[in-house]
Amino acid sequence: MSEKIVQTAGRDQLGGFAPESHGGLFGLGKPNDAYARYFVGQSYLNPVAGQSGVNVANVTFEPGCRNNWHIHKAQTGGGQLLLCTEGRGWYQEWGKEARALRPGDAVEIPAGVKHWHGAAKDSWFSHLAVELPGEGTSNEWLEAVADEAYNALP
Repeated sequence: MSEKIVQTAGRDQLGGFAPESHGGLFGLGKPNDAYARYFVGQSYLNPVAGQSGVNVANVTFEPGCRNNWHIHKAQTGGGQLLLCTEGRGWYQEWGKEARALRPGDAVEIPAGVKHWHGAAKDSWFSHLAVELPGEGTSNEWLEAVADEAYNALP
């Protein structure tokens, strides 16, 4: 009888989720270089849908990665929906406490709300980002989340 050896490639240190060539449920995608200046740490972007006018992308954050504070703007409609699929992360609206995120969680972000989202310090994190349709939509990228505030999260 032979012993089966399972190599985890550091998954124990990465909170049970590590990127692989397929990147999990919706695919890791490519390094998010176009928006790298709006992130602390490395993120990956994999477009999932967009032909119908509703853009959906899988966003994967390495441990400790988060995006800057930002606002989804719209004259009417708009906003964003986050559907968490892998790992552990955080979401915070300006002036409110940060909210822990796990697979299966959903976050509805109305247009005009200043917020950020990203991975926990010790876990990879992925979510589907659904840009809700609206008129005159745009994103306003703001300041980075302060290291002191982020590092104080459990």
